[in-house]
Amino acid sequence: MKKISSLEIQSLNDAAQHSPRLRAHLNLHPTLGDPVQRLAIAMEPGTYVRPHRHPHTWELLSSLSGRFVVLHFDDSGTVTERTVLGEDCVLMEKPPGVWHSVLSLDKGAVIFEVKQGPYVPVDSQDYAPWSPPEGSPDMARLLAWFAEANIGDKPPC
Repeated sequence: MKKISSLEIQSLNDAAQHSPRLRAHLNLHPTLGDPVQRLAIAMEPGTYVRPHRHPHTWELLSSLSGRFVVLHFDDSGTVTERTVLGEDCVLMEKPPGVWHSVLSLDKGAVIFEVKQGPYVPVDSQDYAPWSPPEGSPDMARLLAWFAEANIGDKPPC
């Protein structure tokens, strides 16, 4: 049996706070080749999840602690759906191929993710072309926009 304890969540949060990317993860799947990927991800405010898509798999997200803005976009970057996971929704599943990003709103926030395996890194063509790469000066502007973006809004970049 696999469990995630409160102590493990705290350790994950500590690791995220000290990580340059402000994220840390705990895999429940035994290998990256597992047919179902299951992981808890501690995400501090300020971490940047570049808008991307997974053409090969659905993705299920649930908040273990804290709140997350989950945005879905069309091909041009217009917001098609906005959900605050951990507030107005506790679990969501998105179909394959949907452009999306996640913004952590709270310190100590942990999201749980499930998707089909094996693990496949995001290919360069599956990062939204209208979004800046991680480390770009425009990244902070896009993060600020994520916090306020509503359905129908277009990205500032």
